[in-house]
Amino acid sequence: MVLRLSRVRNLLAGGLALGLLGMPALLPAMAPASAQGAQQAKAQTEPLSIRSKDGTHRFDVEVMRDDAGRTRGLMFRRTMAPNHGMLFDFERSEPVAMWMKNTYLPLDMVFIRADGTIARVAADTEPLSTAIVASPEPVLSVLELNAGTAARLGIKAGDRVEHPLFHGR
Repeated sequence: MVLRLSRVRNLLAGGLALGLLGMPALLPAMAPASAQGAQQAKAQTEPLSIRSKDGTHRFDVEVMRDDAGRTRGLMFRRTMAPNHGMLFDFERSEPVAMWMKNTYLPLDMVFIRADGTIARVAADTEPLSTAIVASPEPVLSVLELNAGTAARLGIKAGDRVEHPLFHGR
């Protein structure tokens, strides 16, 4: 789930409950798990590759290009295929904050600059947590993978992500 930086400030300043009142876009995204599972089964994926010193690693990713998709993310899902992921397109580089509320899967969050290079890998994020996971700098996107994938494949900051989102930037 994505939190805009201004919403993170609200959460921290006004407490979690008051911050959630200021985030009406989150409420429609809290659909039953069966609806989320049906969506995953129908989801269209796109190829994405990461070039690391250990080689090129290929994934099939769902791309979230609008606020509703970015807000929903992987919430309520219980499984994700090993070479599957979710790519969040923020449309412009900006500071990004994520959290794991209503997300049952432990994830690696890969923060990606506009040129396709990885700025940070937040490994093994805690499921169902409201702890903020933030980008170290403005980023264009975040790639969510199953927890442990980045370590297993040697994916690190500085590696290059290849996807049409990063072409020509």
